[in-house]
Amino acid sequence: MKLYRALQSQGLGSRRGCAALVRAGAVLANGLACADPEAEVDPVGLELTVDGTVWAYRDKAYLVMHKPEGYECSHHPRHHPSVFSLLPAPLVQRGVQCVGRLDQDTTGLLLFSDDGQFIHRMTSPKKRVGKVYRARCAEPVNAATLAALRAGVQLNDEPAPLAALACEAVDDRTLRLVLAEGKYHQVRRMIAAAGNHVARLHREAVGEYPLPDDLPPGGWRWLEAGDLQRLECAWPSAKS
Repeated sequence: MKLYRALQSQGLGSRRGCAALVRAGAVLANGLACADPEAEVDPVGLELTVDGTVWAYRDKAYLVMHKPEGYECSHHPRHHPSVFSLLPAPLVQRGVQCVGRLDQDTTGLLLFSDDGQFIHRMTSPKKRVGKVYRARCAEPVNAATLAALRAGVQLNDEPAPLAALACEAVDDRTLRLVLAEGKYHQVRRMIAAAGNHVARLHREAVGEYPLPDDLPPGGWRWLEAGDLQRLECAWPSAKS
């Protein structure tokens, strides 16, 4: 792969801009200076340094963020800042997208990728990848609410009732709910249809991958191969 193409693929500039960076001496490839944009580099294990910032070459981007409250999952937010403003510009430039969405008031585990097949696998209900939510309800949780969510509730714009893969009470006002899909405001609407109301909502896991305890709100990190395997575990997991 030519050096300028490697830079461009990582969101580090346009073709012309990346070539100019190389010619200006602003780029190191595996720690070595190179002034030729057309120089061939091996992308396997490639480490790019641009103006002192190190970027490990990744063919596809897979990220996890601890989404804070008050951010929209949109490139064109209407009322709140965008979650994309919390990512470095090269990641946005290379085209990462939210893998499903969390509304502005929902916190927790949010995935990003530029791999369309991965996004499809993670969001398709047929794959039964569980999205695990913790919902703090306005009213006490009762057995009828749990039974309704497990059996399925009818939402106004859906042809058939929607049921949780699993649902349990954590305490008298908190539910742990697992869904296979991620329709618009689905958790909030399902709980409302079951006779309660969500006061706070947090996504704590996807598949068998929990939100890392040491990832602060607004923070993000790369996902590695082992993380992806845990994410794509269907519900119920093989451990069940």
